[in-house]
Amino acid sequence: MNCVNNRLLVIFLIAASLFSLGAKAQPDNRTEIINLRYYTHPAFTRIVLDIGRLREYISGELQQPGRIYLDVLQAKLNPILDGQSYPVKTDYLSQIVVFQKTPTTARVVVDVDFRKVKSYRTYHLFDPFRIVIDIYPRQGGDVPEPGAPRGPATAGKPPAGQPVKPPDPLPSGYSMARQLGLGVRTIVLDPGHGGSDPGCIGKSGLEEKAITLDVSMALKKMLVEKAGLSVILARESDIMVPLESRPVIANQRRADLFISIHVNAHRDRKREGVETFFLNFSPDPAVLELAARENATSSKNIGQMKDIIQKIAQNSKVDESRDLAEKIQRNLLRSLSAANPKVKDLGVKGAPFWVLIGSEMPSVLVEISHLSNAGEEARLKTAKYRELAVQGIYNGIMEYVRSLGKG
Repeated sequence: MNCVNNRLLVIFLIAASLFSLGAKAQPDNRTEIINLRYYTHPAFTRIVLDIGRLREYISGELQQPGRIYLDVLQAKLNPILDGQSYPVKTDYLSQIVVFQKTPTTARVVVDVDFRKVKSYRTYHLFDPFRIVIDIYPRQGGDVPEPGAPRGPATAGKPPAGQPVKPPDPLPSGYSMARQLGLGVRTIVLDPGHGGSDPGCIGKSGLEEKAITLDVSMALKKMLVEKAGLSVILARESDIMVPLESRPVIANQRRADLFISIHVNAHRDRKREGVETFFLNFSPDPAVLELAARENATSSKNIGQMKDIIQKIAQNSKVDESRDLAEKIQRNLLRSLSAANPKVKDLGVKGAPFWVLIGSEMPSVLVEISHLSNAGEEARLKTAKYRELAVQGIYNGIMEYVRSLGKG
């Protein structure tokens, strides 16, 4: 009897091992969800979950407490999104929560007061695939006015009693943004690379992705605390966010500026300095080589080249982007010169960076130094040098804001 039991145990262990090996070999078929957005209109609130790939979903409601829920199957949340809650200031809807319900199911929960909800509907749209929840209040619902701010109320406004300063013209004249008196309230900062993409790596093993995240987080803190601006990070941890998704995040959050932070590298290890880019074509071989390296993780195909070229050619924010780039470049150089009086100005240039394509606001990419240069790598390791970089970029942003007649 013991012999039979032992044989059964061996068979069971072998089967379990084979099953385990087979399970490990299975590809991860879940699609990653990286963004949730919502808008409160006078007549309804709209919640949109951006998914990108077709997925089955289930929606329903609970009465005690009042909740509308949405389960997306075969999906995983980006770590930035998992566990996030979004307070909504209406009397019929209090908050939206998104979390990973199971390893293969992502859930969105909307806390509502059904006594004040007339109706709601859940549906999907394509190109790209997304799921929408529209919630309609009964008459008399407390709905904020369209465009009401959800961040600090003082951003972009001159202090009380201070005369309003007209915007400065660009070299090409007054852009549409300046003619309309538009200002800056929301900024998306993009820490370059992340996750499986380390970016460039110095001889000591220092990785670009770690520097860009550190600088971006410090810059966000400064912009929020000193300027009262609303700032969103394209990533807040060591994760991989697709290049094409980064400007999409800025568009969906209706950002006023998009700033991508990077660290440079070059085959010539003697090359050093700072340069800032805006979206445009370039005949410069060095710029094209850098663009090819930064665009290496793009998922686009050659068949899409015509559409991509049209997006670059139709970029209507080029003048504002160039002006923002020039102000950041000038102030970054001035700040870094405190640690390196001989810091080199490599200029402001146009380049076809994927991370800037498709953005609907002035957008720039800043290369704060070279990891391929031993001297600059050593400086990038120090907290002081990074603080100077943060201060320089901050000063450039604020100079741009003031040039709009704001701040």
